[in-house]
Amino acid sequence: MKPRYAVYFSPCTTSPWWAFGASWLGRDEGHNTRLAQPDIAHITPAEFEHATEEPRRYGFHATLKAPFYLKDNMGLQELKQRLTTLAAQLQPVELGALSAVSMKDFVALVPQTMSVRLSALAEKCVTGLDDFRAPLTALEIARRRVDPKDTRGQFLLNNYGYPHVLERFILHFTLSGSVLPQVADHLVRAAMSPIGQLNQSAPLVLDRLCLFVEEEQGQPFTRIADMVLTG
Repeated sequence: MKPRYAVYFSPCTTSPWWAFGASWLGRDEGHNTRLAQPDIAHITPAEFEHATEEPRRYGFHATLKAPFYLKDNMGLQELKQRLTTLAAQLQPVELGALSAVSMKDFVALVPQTMSVRLSALAEKCVTGLDDFRAPLTALEIARRRVDPKDTRGQFLLNNYGYPHVLERFILHFTLSGSVLPQVADHLVRAAMSPIGQLNQSAPLVLDRLCLFVEEEQGQPFTRIADMVLTG
């Protein structure tokens, strides 16, 4: 099976934001190694490990271009070169304060305000890289399916491989898989204090495009390249 690639934003590995996210999920996505997770009030270590199992496979990140297979006539080096070119055209974007929130049935960090510049950057990543993306497989379509009545969502899925793009884009760092509301509440409360401190001491800036790879279906995604924004 061919590898899948994804373009994410993940903070620099020397950043306190990355230290928080990697510890929370229990994984260093660059070295593909497990990390000790923090103690969470009212949740056992085993429950917390299970709650973070799904996002741990992807690493601490916010999606800019959802995972995709390369077209047969495209290669990894060409993708890296395109990312380098794109990063040279884009300026860093201040994300402002982030909050831990419950999104449907999972917990994530989201900016309190989605700026026009952030939306524009995300759109350029989606549209500017789509010529590398192979058509969706049946499995990908099943995973990303949308309500048949949602014609706009279906259009975005068909044209860009993912329904949560362009005007539907919300930058978010996933902190859990699907959890019960009570567990989500505990996770949100646990994240509030460290996130509040980070907002004050080290406001987060989206300053790089990060290339991740899933070598085989179901394997953990690993971080293989960072392209710093210099536009």
